Amino acid sequence: MTQTVEFIFDLVSPNAYLAWWPLREMLERQGAELEITPVFLGGMHKLTGNAPPFARDAEIRGKNAYASLEMRRFIDRHGLTGFRMPEQFPFNTILPQRMLLAADGAERVALAEALLKALWEDGVSAGDPDALATAASAAGLDAPAIMAATQEDAVKQRLIANTDSAVERGAFGIPTFFVGGEMWFGKERLGQIEEFLAGGKP
Repeated sequence: MTQTVEFIFDLVSPNAYLAWWPLREMLERQGAELEITPVFLGGMHKLTGNAPPFARDAEIRGKNAYASLEMRRFIDRHGLTGFRMPEQFPFNTILPQRMLLAADGAERVALAEALLKALWEDGVSAGDPDALATAASAAGLDAPAIMAATQEDAVKQRLIANTDSAVERGAFGIPTFFVGGEMWFGKERLGQIEEFLAGGKP
């Protein structure tokens, strides 16, 4: 039976971008499928009392500098040469997260990848609906239908419900991954997930 890795996902997280391509490669090696659950990270932080690491750790001497070093090492290891920190960070992802909810299955995966590239490589603003729609169209998706759906109450409520549900299941940040009832947090856990998928101990 094909296994599925669920990615609790918000485009605002640089680690969502950084984990994406190594995750896709790992899933291909293991013959597993990807399921994306869009959430709103700001809502998760409010519900859990968490905060962005750069803000939370600002007063801890050396910690953010080391986090930057580890990020650079990860980027170099996986050849993520397109990654660029946006001029404005953090940014509001309500609109692109709703876009993701307007797509399903393989189309959601394709849209997520297109939006990751737009926001984290090409400098597109998360608040620019025209640029986001262009990214969706370039991925072969029905951008007008997706953008229209972002204004539907059902889509808006689903983002809230997804966020609440992820927190209830134990999630507190991005990237969080579930395989069945097992949870992992952080891009550094991809090796453990692969061991789990392969039948080893996580």
